[in-house]
Amino acid sequence: MSGLVHPGIRQSRSAIPSVLAEKAPVLSFLRKGVASNRPNWLPLMLVVAAIAAVAYADHRVIVPSLIYLYILPLSIGAIFLRNEISYGLIVACIGFHYFNSPRQIPLGIRIFHDLSALLCFTFVVYVIQRYAKQQESLLETVERQRDDLLNDVELAAEVQRLFLPSSKSVIAGLEIAGMMHPARGVGGDYFDYFPIDPHTTQIVIADVVGKGVPAALLMSATAAAMRLEANHDRNMIKQVERLNAGIHSVSDSNRFVTLFLAEIDAEKRALRYVNCGHNPALLFRAATGMLTPLNSSCQPIGLFAEENCELASEHLMPADVLVFYTDGVTEAGNPLGEEFGVDRLSAVVRRGSSLSAEDLMKSLYNAAADFCGNDFNDDVTILVVKCDFDSPPTLTS
Repeated sequence: MSGLVHPGIRQSRSAIPSVLAEKAPVLSFLRKGVASNRPNWLPLMLVVAAIAAVAYADHRVIVPSLIYLYILPLSIGAIFLRNEISYGLIVACIGFHYFNSPRQIPLGIRIFHDLSALLCFTFVVYVIQRYAKQQESLLETVERQRDDLLNDVELAAEVQRLFLPSSKSVIAGLEIAGMMHPARGVGGDYFDYFPIDPHTTQIVIADVVGKGVPAALLMSATAAAMRLEANHDRNMIKQVERLNAGIHSVSDSNRFVTLFLAEIDAEKRALRYVNCGHNPALLFRAATGMLTPLNSSCQPIGLFAEENCELASEHLMPADVLVFYTDGVTEAGNPLGEEFGVDRLSAVVRRGSSLSAEDLMKSLYNAAADFCGNDFNDDVTILVVKCDFDSPPTLTS
């Protein structure tokens, strides 16, 4: 199993009409941009009740006139209600005041007073509605840009999948399984494995500092460079030096890559590797039950102009297990602030050493996910290699 794992939400087509029916009632009193979980008539009822309260007070109080108290419910109505309803309420308020005005006041003064209030109410409601319309337009623009960004992120995730291995190992005696779970749709982790000759495979796992789109861009450059290196000589020290020079030329001192590059010869049962500032891989010895960390021997890629590395090696035995991972696994934290850590990771490796490579990979991921409540703060990548030297060759694609 290999690939890019990320959460997704799917909705059946049969559910779409019912959702649209709920969000688009036949008769709506609310503005188009107003979302409410309550009945759409409730804001209208509250505004009408407030107008009725002001009308009653205006009827009871003779002096002074309370007509301008209507401005409060009308302003609230302009925010939530459709335009035609808001203007209809203005006319209703003027009508209430006209009939509640003392009859001893001359008709001309009453009409002038009501007309001036009408103009004032209309102006205030118009200004509020214009502002609300601008806010709705801004919200639509933001939502459209968000959708475009999500589409771009999904496209970037698709590009990242192209850099990940799409088939299982074809090297007899080696069982390999890997996965990557980005923290933000796209991530800065990378892994790959590809055959060098019929009995040797090269394995790489890398982690770009940071996460999200900036890390994903540098990760893509790293992955592309590693694919180009596949066509050069297989001197891992030279590979690392060329990769360091290339990454250093396109990044600053705040952007670098930790890298673990290894070659496994199933015929000679030998592991050769270079660890450039990456998390120590774990080598589980089936014969003794011991775990050996494959520690870093040089600085991360791209941090400095020159890279001085040392090549290390280990002899492999049947049923030995190699576990490569990024710090998103060991630094996964629980609500108490504790990290998953290398000790818990090692315990899972020991318990699952008899499993297949794919099942052990799943066990490692599930253990970390359960520990942190499936709330990873960083990209998570796990690559498991199981030495099955005594088994007959199995070719899969």
